Amino acid sequence: MRNSVVKKAVIPAAGFGTRMLPFTKAVPKELIPLVDKPVIQYVVEEAAASGIEDILIVISSGKEAILRHFNPAFELEQRLEQSGKELLLGELREIGKGVNIQYVYQQQLNGLGDAVRYARSFAGNEPFALLLGDTVMDSTCERPVIGQLIDVYSKYNSSVVAVSKVEPAKLSSYGVVGGTEAAPGITKISKMVEKPAPDKAPGNLAVTARYVFTPAIFDALADIEPGVNGELQLTDAMVKLLGCEDVYGCEISGVRYDLGSKAGFIAANVEFALRDRKLKELLGVKLENILKEKML
Repeated sequence: MRNSVVKKAVIPAAGFGTRMLPFTKAVPKELIPLVDKPVIQYVVEEAAASGIEDILIVISSGKEAILRHFNPAFELEQRLEQSGKELLLGELREIGKGVNIQYVYQQQLNGLGDAVRYARSFAGNEPFALLLGDTVMDSTCERPVIGQLIDVYSKYNSSVVAVSKVEPAKLSSYGVVGGTEAAPGITKISKMVEKPAPDKAPGNLAVTARYVFTPAIFDALADIEPGVNGELQLTDAMVKLLGCEDVYGCEISGVRYDLGSKAGFIAANVEFALRDRKLKELLGVKLENILKEKML
């Protein structure tokens, strides 16, 4: 793991998870399993593998199960050790290893922008990574996705957002950016629109759940009014940020899995299960064929 100029990360995990009700009535959406591991554990591991040392998880009342997941479970560990289940014991002890995790409560669920504001004292005058807690990013190269953004930040010393090319018909589901090419796969952003109609989109690059921000984002967040749904929208703050510093889009080498939606949950679990030899044999080739035909 290479040295990182970005040492801190923020993971918002306070939302209700309404797209996955009724499951998320009692269980935080960030603990939705991807095969046998909660989605937020994948997110923490991505950050740790990219050189992040300190993580702030923004939670809300009722999400204390996230704390319990990352806290040591001494009684359970002792039971596994006594039972000779060394493999499981090792996996348990790896949870959250290598990073310091702390928590802050978002007192009122007032949007992603509001959640990020709670990280101001944590970030201080340092840049920080922002990783959405219900989204797994599966890198298709050696470097994790947030690490790819950190590398771009190291080059330009400016805020960076992950972007991916999206078909025109799907642009209305994303924040979309436009701008000029600064380098292969790197766009200097000049315009950003939240969920535009295809004919109003500034391009075909959609913002994709990972960010690296300079501390200037906090002043931008303090300067915005409630937007869509009466909430403080991170996109509105990013538009403000464009007026005071350069912001870059990095076309990521990786695949996004949104575990906060039913379709994303099913597709991701099928795909990850088929990577496991034993599970693939158990499931048979039918599921693999269905996935290839994009019927999920």
